[in-house]
Amino acid sequence: MAEEQLLEYLENFISEERKQRFLEILEERTRLVTVAIEDLYQMHNTSAVIRSCEVFGIQDAHVIESRFGKKLDSEIAMGAQKWVDVHRYKSTSNCIEELRKDGYKIIATTPHNNSTFLEDFKIEGKTALLFGTEKNGLSQEAIDMSDGFLKIPMLGFTESLNISVSAAIILQHLAVKMRATNLEWRLTEEEKLEKRLDWTKKSVRSIDDILKRYETEINNGNI
Repeated sequence: MAEEQLLEYLENFISEERKQRFLEILEERTRLVTVAIEDLYQMHNTSAVIRSCEVFGIQDAHVIESRFGKKLDSEIAMGAQKWVDVHRYKSTSNCIEELRKDGYKIIATTPHNNSTFLEDFKIEGKTALLFGTEKNGLSQEAIDMSDGFLKIPMLGFTESLNISVSAAIILQHLAVKMRATNLEWRLTEEEKLEKRLDWTKKSVRSIDDILKRYETEINNGNI
C-alpha cells in the first residue's frame, strides 16, 4: 500500500505518455530467462549484452567480474542499465549457485560437442544463459557447473561470433519462443509495481528532494 501511494505521488512528476510506456513495456518483461556474463575483457561487449537484454525484455543480467571488473560503458548500453537489473558477482561459482537457488537451469552457450542447436532448444522453465569471454569462451568451472549446452549453428569457415552478436541472436530467438509457450513468463503484479516505482524514481529530476517533500507531507498528514 505504501509503495502504491508513493508511486501515485511520483507519477505526478512524469508525463502520462511515460506512465503508459512503462505499463506497456512491463507487460513484456520476464525473469523466466536471464543472462549471466563471465569475465568479458572488452567493456563494450558487456554493455552491448545488457542492451540486448533490455531490447528483448530480459529484466535481469548477472555480471561475473572476478578478473576484469569494469564499469558498464554507458554510451554503448545507451541507458539500458537504468531499465535492467544488473547483479554483480566476484566469482563464477557464486553466481551460478545464486541462480540455482532461484530455480534457474544453467545453460552454457558454447560450441560444445553435446550442445543443443538453438532452433532445437526448448524452454521448459527458468533458464539462465551463460556467456563467456571473447577469446577463450567460458571457463572450465562454468562448463562443469552447467546443466546443459547451447550453440548457434554456423555454416561458414568462421567458428565463432562476437559475444554481443551471439547474445543478441540467442535472446531474440528464445524471447520469441518463450512467448509462444504456456509458461508463466511475465512478471508478477508485485514485480511490476516494484519496477514501475523504480523506473519512475529514475525519471524524476531532483528525486531526493521530491522524496524528502513526500515524507514531510506524509508526516504532516497532508497525504
